[in-house]
Amino acid sequence: MRVLVAGASGFVGSRLCPALEEAGHDVLAMTRRPDSYEGAGKPVPGDVADVGSLRDALKGADAAYYLVHSLDSSDFKRRDSEAARAFARAAADAGVGRIVYLGGLGDDDDSLSEHLASRREVEKLLGETGVPVTTLRAGIVIGHGGTSWELTRQLVEHLPAMITPRWVGTRTQPIAIADVVRYLVGVLDHAEAEGRAFDIGGPEVLAYREMLQRVAAIEGRPLVIVPVPLLSPRLSSYWLSLVTDIDVQTGRSLIDSMTNEVVVRDDSIRRIVEFEPMDYDEAVVQALKERAKSRRDA
Repeated sequence: MRVLVAGASGFVGSRLCPALEEAGHDVLAMTRRPDSYEGAGKPVPGDVADVGSLRDALKGADAAYYLVHSLDSSDFKRRDSEAARAFARAAADAGVGRIVYLGGLGDDDDSLSEHLASRREVEKLLGETGVPVTTLRAGIVIGHGGTSWELTRQLVEHLPAMITPRWVGTRTQPIAIADVVRYLVGVLDHAEAEGRAFDIGGPEVLAYREMLQRVAAIEGRPLVIVPVPLLSPRLSSYWLSLVTDIDVQTGRSLIDSMTNEVVVRDDSIRRIVEFEPMDYDEAVVQALKERAKSRRDA
């Protein structure tokens, strides 16, 4: 297929584009700066804030991946909604056959954080113009350069002891970035995935505390965690910005979401795209290896 990837230079998109090419697809890598793009696929100019540029970018595409979000902005909900509406309109105008969107896990019966609620709203907005949408909902994605993973790694490496909010007891189902990409590529070949939302995750359900402890064990580092009930999301975000390179706004958005349990409720994707996902330790080791390689190559 001829496939456009919106967010081609991001954490997921930079890995998805070469995987799509390897699967035999013709990849259009949408970017605001095509002259400086060095990844896989043919760079095409496009900006989710400009409907006209989106129509040009999507022209002739059979399918499109939407990997765009604005976590680092205080008004991310408005910006993400406007971008999703623009992309949906442009995709319909260009005759795109399907949109594939990477969203967030979370039970609709829970009181979702603003971040997770925004992801769910984008999911709906992308389908408003009639183009079938396939949504993959993920929790923590483990891979070098991923914001949630970097937060985990840097906390472990910078603090041998930490006083943490109660969210360290919240359960999540982390997944390796390589497995996210396998699911994203895989659903394109299955017509039964059109118009459906799927939960994706690794084989283990872990509390954030366990994730931190497992990383510490793999790296051979001491770690003492003391949860306390008094750290508000705002205070926690400032704390994170001091001990990691995660900015305050992104940290606040992530911490707000950490009060929501994000686990797979429906594993029907496993019967459509069949493979065995990596366990948590293997995903962590792969992320650390990739980081070491990038530092050597720098």
